[in-house]
Amino acid sequence: MSSPSWPPTLTPEQISALTTLATTYALSHGLLYLPPGAPQPPAPTSAIHAPLSLLPSPFPRALFDHAHKIASIYNVLYARIAMDWAFLDDVMGAERGAGQVDAFVGELWRGWKSIRDDYPQPLHLGLFRSDYLLHTSDGDGGAPPSLKQVEFNTISSSFGALSERAAALHRYLLAATSSYFGASPGVLKPDNFPPNETTRGLAEGLATAHAAYGNPDASILFVVQPGERNVFDQRWLEYELLERHHIRVLRQTLSDLSASASLSPTTHALLLHPSHPPSPPTEISVVYFRAGYTPSDFPHPATYTARLLLERSRAIKCPSLPLQLAGAKKVQQVLTLPGVLERFLQPPHPGKTYRDDELADLRAGWMGMWALDDDGGVDRARKEADGLVLKPQREGGGNNVYRSSIPGFLDALPREEHKAWIAMELIRPPDGAGNYLVRAGGNGNGNGNGDGDGGGGAVKADVVSELGVFGWALFGAGVGEEEEAGGVKEATAGWLLRTKGRESDEGGVAAGFSVLDSVVLVD
Repeated sequence: MSSPSWPPTLTPEQISALTTLATTYALSHGLLYLPPGAPQPPAPTSAIHAPLSLLPSPFPRALFDHAHKIASIYNVLYARIAMDWAFLDDVMGAERGAGQVDAFVGELWRGWKSIRDDYPQPLHLGLFRSDYLLHTSDGDGGAPPSLKQVEFNTISSSFGALSERAAALHRYLLAATSSYFGASPGVLKPDNFPPNETTRGLAEGLATAHAAYGNPDASILFVVQPGERNVFDQRWLEYELLERHHIRVLRQTLSDLSASASLSPTTHALLLHPSHPPSPPTEISVVYFRAGYTPSDFPHPATYTARLLLERSRAIKCPSLPLQLAGAKKVQQVLTLPGVLERFLQPPHPGKTYRDDELADLRAGWMGMWALDDDGGVDRARKEADGLVLKPQREGGGNNVYRSSIPGFLDALPREEHKAWIAMELIRPPDGAGNYLVRAGGNGNGNGNGDGDGGGGAVKADVVSELGVFGWALFGAGVGEEEEAGGVKEATAGWLLRTKGRESDEGGVAAGFSVLDSVVLVD
């Protein structure tokens, strides 16, 4: 990466001015969160700006382009994994796989197994996000960084709409301040700010599935968490669907659905009943899960029953249970084993196949991973703990175990639970990157030193940035040229950049570790 040291030098007055411009723009343009800790009545009465960076973060142009190039292959790969039931049974099932020891995974797998032989909807929809960090290797002699995959998300791949607004924020600051007060003119110029139309891309995937369902009068259901603070990221998708595609959206929690949802006895259509009859029920074309990826989303047995009822319906699920299971960390690890990638992407697979060099492009982005389900894997994790992260089969941030915490964690982990975890070599981002981070109500007084009185100013920090590339896939019997085997219709849908302080191992915005950022490309 040939950019100068980052961020460029700015005066305290310039940082203060940028902070005012940025937070005002965010509040004016829907780059928002609901405030923490405040009671949430049926109608929100206040909002705060989402955590954000004042400047975009440099990212190598060639690696940004490469991440988009391989996105199409990943869309197809995970669609095919979800359609390979024997593979998922072996890797994730409660009889042989991770579901044996992970109660949550086992519950999902058993529910899916109980209905899959009489599945009423052959189509599946995935809204995906593949996450990457830049990586520097020991002894690389000053070689440029490479791109390494953190994980692949198949459920609730969030921040697409807000990432678009973060990119628009940085383009606005560029224009409003004469290219950031003339700082770093070789980098901060319009040609280096890539377009971001993620909201349109993700809505296109949902609208394509809605059209495939075949009832234009049906609605799309967003399954959401109670008290969701990241509601505006979801609402922007809702508005796009209504304004561009004329599709209505309904929002309910799994607890709501345990009372409101039913299936047509003749068609298996998913029907949502109003709380105040005699209004007729609403038919649902697509179920989009922004909840259901963590055990806390299932507070009582009726919520598991509701999840299974949705799966049994004729509505297209995003994701279906097999696609949700396909996004597990255990699947990510198994894909690194010899011959597994070829199973899905090369002959004798009946669909489109890929060259050896295209598979090599995927493999080049993977860190070393292995299972902990035998003594050799556990012993290796102990010996190499300083360079490792342990990952369970969970989404949402805050679940991993890092470095020096690993030996003690393994001492306390029952042997029968080893199968629920994988070990992954840590990605080592390059040094020297910084930015000004702004959180509503956070430390800082606008002077960039982070020594303020809690007024929500900008805090200068050494940072690490994580790129996410969005995509979607509609797949199953009746799609594309492979109708009998199950084809895949897919597209790349945009990108996200999240930036965190270098001292933080975790990376979730919703979990409080990261801020929303955007890319400035460097050669």
